[in-house]
Order: sequence, then structure tokens, then C-alpha cells
Amino acid sequence: MSVDDSLIGRWPGSAAFAVLRLNGSRVERLVEGGDLDEVRPWASVSKMVVALAVGVEVDWGLVRYEDTSGLAGATMAELMSHCSGLGLEAGDRTVERATRRVYSNVAIDLAVGGIVGDGDPARWLDDRVFTPIGLSNSRLDGRAAAGVVGSTNDLAQLAIAWLRSDGLTETTRDRIITPYLGALSGVVPGFGRFDPCPWGLGPEIRGAKRHWMGQWPPDSFGHFSQSGALILANVAAGVAVVATSTVPFGPWAVELWPQFTSEAWKHASRK
Repeated sequence: MSVDDSLIGRWPGSAAFAVLRLNGSRVERLVEGGDLDEVRPWASVSKMVVALAVGVEVDWGLVRYEDTSGLAGATMAELMSHCSGLGLEAGDRTVERATRRVYSNVAIDLAVGGIVGDGDPARWLDDRVFTPIGLSNSRLDGRAAAGVVGSTNDLAQLAIAWLRSDGLTETTRDRIITPYLGALSGVVPGFGRFDPCPWGLGPEIRGAKRHWMGQWPPDSFGHFSQSGALILANVAAGVAVVATSTVPFGPWAVELWPQFTSEAWKHASRK
């Protein structure tokens, strides 16, 4: 069995993936497979794009993570880290802010709305992320929290941007991928409750969770989505894995992804 088969052979449908490593400033594609150029929905992996764009705003002095949105006093940091108290969607049950990690699409959309106002979120993401870091086959087609569509090659380029801090100061990048109110408990959709459930300002942080991030180190970060896409990276090691699928997230992913990401980590960690 080839390395390619061991990583992707059990995925349903038509998966595409790449395992990446930085060697100095040079990017090594250690192994890849599938149609890397086909444009597919990234769904909630879109939040990794939004997190980068908000970081640019912070670096430019246009936004502060401490700024309140005017909605129940939630700050930009609380909205981006899923502890604003808001539910998954508008009208869903709410809790007291900063007391629990409640995964929220509406919080991300509100964060973006607070920045762009009457402007176009699609143009904002293009100006802040897609064009500057060269995601030529990606665009926002829908809501900011879950509407990005793009190629797997572009998703790989996004992962590299996180590793190298392309478009961001390292200070801001590091703040984004550091747990915010890291002691909060919460639920990772599809994988259950964790106490604690660390999350950064957009990306999920592995911490001690045993789930889709497999055997990656505790400071690894990323996101997965209902479309079957994922991005997972570790700055200290300079490695990342990305994948997209033609089959939506389901029990297959809960079983397969911890094995897939662990195998990717093992391969990327070999010297």
C-alpha cells in the first residue's frame, strides 16, 4: 500500500488532500492526492478565512479584539471564540457570555457584520485574504461563517499562510491560535463535549481533546466542516494537512479522521 493509499484510500466519494511541511521558507508537499483544483465548498472551514481577515483588521488598527459588538456586550474575541453566549443560529438558545463554549455561526456572521457594516463581506474577504495570499480559486458564496468555496490547492495555501504568518504579524497570528478563556467547557459538533474545550479566535485548538485532530500536539489548531473539509496545522513543527470531500461530514468522518490526521502527522514528522 502506498502512502497516498494509506491516507486517502478509505475516504468515501472523491477526496482530495495534501500534507505540507515548511523547510525554511520553502514549502514541501510531502504527499497529496485527488483533484486538487476542483472547487468545493469549505463550509465552516470558512471561519479560518474570517479569522485571518479579522487579524488583518487588528494589525491595521481598525479593530480590537476587546471591542464590543453592541449585542449583549459580547466582544470581538468572544464572538470569534464561540463564547459570546449566542446559539448556533439566530433565535437559538443563549447562555451567559464567557461561561461556556457554544459553537455559533451567527456569532461569526455578527463579527464580520460589525466590521464591514453595509459593505460586502465577499469583497472584504477578497481584499483581506484571497487576493493578498493568492487564493485565486476561492470566493465567498453565501454567509461569512460557512460560505467559502475553493480548491484544495487554495486550502493548502491558506494552511501555509497560517504557518508562515502571511499577511499577519506573528504577534497577532499567535494570539489567534492561543486558547481564549481556555478553561471553558463546550461541545465540538459531531465529536461531543469536552472539559475543557479550548478554542482560539477562530481556529479550534486541540488541547487534550481526543477527536478529529488525532495524535497532533496540544498546540495544533484548525477547523473541519459539514462539507467534509478540514485544515489542521502546527506552527512549532511547521506542518499542516488539508482535505476536501464530495461526501458531507458524517459517522464516516468521526471514525476516519482521527486515523487520517494521525497518519498525516506521522508522515510529516519524519525527517
